[in-house]
Formats: sequence, structure tokens, C-alpha cells
Amino acid sequence: MSRKGRNLYAYVSPFEQRYLLFVRMEKYPNGKDRIQLYDSADGAPYATATAHLVEDLEPGEVAIKDWSENEGILDFLVENQFVDKPHRFVKQGFVRVPICKLL
Repeated sequence: MSRKGRNLYAYVSPFEQRYLLFVRMEKYPNGKDRIQLYDSADGAPYATATAHLVEDLEPGEVAIKDWSENEGILDFLVENQFVDKPHRFVKQGFVRVPICKLL
């Protein structure tokens, strides 16, 4: 994913708080893709949108953390064209983790 500049995206948290976020593609220590959201008000990290799974992912795939405090992140990423809708799910603990292709 290549996005130039610092585009801002409106997000409403599960707690009904409104944010303007910017999104950065980063890497986990093992080289896998990580999607990091930052609050535009102060540049502080807001959330890591991806889950770092033990399971191997295909190149261009990411596991989205869309539960607990990240509820709604998947819809945000799909609506703003960062990822496609999930094409499969992986069970991890008590949750099914959506696996998406990066756009």
C-alpha cells in the first residue's frame, strides 16, 4: 500500500468518541506488515489494527484485530480502502481473526 502525504480519516470508536486518524504501514520484527493508526491531534499511537499471528500469512495478507477495544477497525479499513473484505478467518483463542488482502 502506498499512500503519499498524511491523509486523515474520520473514525468513531466503540465508545462513541470521534477521532481524525492517519494510517501508517509499518513492519513487525519478523517483517510482516502492520497497520498502525495515529491520532492526528497529537500524533500519538491510537491503535494497532493488525494482529501478529503465529500462523503464516501469504504475501500481501494481514490479520485484522477487530475485537475488544479495536471493534469496528475492520469496517474502517475496508471503507477507506486499506484492505479488502476478509477472504478467510483464522481461529485464535476465543476469536476468529479476519484475514484480508492489502490494497
